[in-house]
Amino acid sequence: MNKVRITAIRQTVYHDLMAEYENPIEHTCDVKEGEQWISVDGKCPEGMCPAAWFSMREFVESLARGEGNFYDGWMKNPMSAMISCNDGFRPFSFYIEVIDD
Repeated sequence: MNKVRITAIRQTVYHDLMAEYENPIEHTCDVKEGEQWISVDGKCPEGMCPAAWFSMREFVESLARGEGNFYDGWMKNPMSAMISCNDGFRPFSFYIEVIDD
């Protein structure tokens, strides 16, 4: 199976949606831009946010099996994907890619 690198690329924060719909919370996300994890055998890497993993798991597992080319040419690198976590107020975008290691 392929190893898959997961890189936290960017977080977007929708303050207007938070003000309108979200109850105030003190702690949300520990992910930092540029942070990386390596998935071995399509498994969740240690330290990965469980909610983010839930959003990307099927893509990581597919890439680990050597599958790719999601949505018929969506990504320039067919052995990669750009996936966002499911936080509708402050989603993080993650670039996942097969690596030679």
